[in-house]
Amino acid sequence: MFCIKAIVLCWWVIFAMELMVVLTMGHLDFCGPNIIDHFFCDLEPLLELSCSDTFIIKMETLFLVIVLAICPLTVIIVSYVYIIITVLKIPSVTGRQKTFSTCSAHLTVVSLYYGSLITIYVFPRQQNANTFLSLFYTVVTPLLNPMIYSLSNRDIKQALKKLFKNILHSLRF
Repeated sequence: MFCIKAIVLCWWVIFAMELMVVLTMGHLDFCGPNIIDHFFCDLEPLLELSCSDTFIIKMETLFLVIVLAICPLTVIIVSYVYIIITVLKIPSVTGRQKTFSTCSAHLTVVSLYYGSLITIYVFPRQQNANTFLSLFYTVVTPLLNPMIYSLSNRDIKQALKKLFKNILHSLRF
């Protein structure tokens, strides 16, 4: 029952926060071109089309990024500090290496996702840079996620080695 309540609470909080942004955007005036120079309808390119003052919605977005991205990232970083401290106490070198290899996969995915997300919404840049960074949290991270976690699996590694060995063997003949 606790899990159901926690899930419903998370959904309601996210819904309320996004509703705040949508309602604020509803008051913006759009005059001029209606073509977004982006591969999806992201907030920053949409705000560039507005001829109204977008300061309030940019402040709302900054607040949401702090709550929804920087706070969870801080929890993850603190968790990793504790993990690293604990792992350094493992007496065997092999045990430390195994643990760090597992953690490094997750840390890579987290760094790509949160790094690109925070860079886009906290430090707005030129449109081309934002489009490129948007690819990381919408395409690259979800694409790399299963590959990174699969490569930490011994069976997957052996299957890939066998596949590459067969490919190299077939190329020789």
